[in-house]
Amino acid sequence: MSGTSGGLEVEFAGELYELAPGRDFTMGRVGDLIFDDNPYLHRHFLSLAYSDGFWWIANVGSRAAAVLADPGGLSRSTLGPGARLPLVFGHTVVTFSAGPTTYEVNLTLDAPAWELSREHDMDTDGETTIGPTTFTDSQMLAILALAEPLLRRTGTASWHVPSAVDAARRLGWTQTRFNRKLDNVCDKLDRVGVRGLKGGPGRQALGRRVVLAEYAVNARIVTPSHLSALDTEHRRNHEGNER
Repeated sequence: MSGTSGGLEVEFAGELYELAPGRDFTMGRVGDLIFDDNPYLHRHFLSLAYSDGFWWIANVGSRAAAVLADPGGLSRSTLGPGARLPLVFGHTVVTFSAGPTTYEVNLTLDAPAWELSREHDMDTDGETTIGPTTFTDSQMLAILALAEPLLRRTGTASWHVPSAVDAARRLGWTQTRFNRKLDNVCDKLDRVGVRGLKGGPGRQALGRRVVLAEYAVNARIVTPSHLSALDTEHRRNHEGNER
């Protein structure tokens, strides 16, 4: 199983809505969830839909932004107009303001895409450990190549995870090498309880690059301070090919 194939519960001011895959859900001054008749609020502001193995939240408004966070404060993302993000936490708190009023919506997944089952540490010697799992330098580079757009974003949640082809090109690797490292990383994280990275027997999980990028950034396996390693690796491989 990949992604979050279960249902989604939406809670606002004590009102509960149970969503199942196949049902889209809109929120705003009109829609499935009507906040109130606030003139500063979009008629249609946020939408929820199930696609490609994940529940997605989209900002269908034109001006206001929403903030997505997990209750523990591990993740905080800004969802700007036109942007959408997959819901990967078991519980996501969505907040936004319209005029003088601030709103809060709680989203709860039946089957989260991933959960941090053990504390992780970042070592000073370049190796990263989550629980008993240690990533090699090349595995860290593969993670960085996927997470780069998310790490470089500034005030917006509009980002796209690179394809395997683009990630390999960013590093100066062959696609075969990149895919092998990606498989290794997904295997390791799957063993420590990160969901959404492995499909059924002989199958890859749909959207695993999205889950891996979100997980690595939110769990601080990679941070903006690591990004210079991408340029170093690309330069090293490019110079090696010119010789």
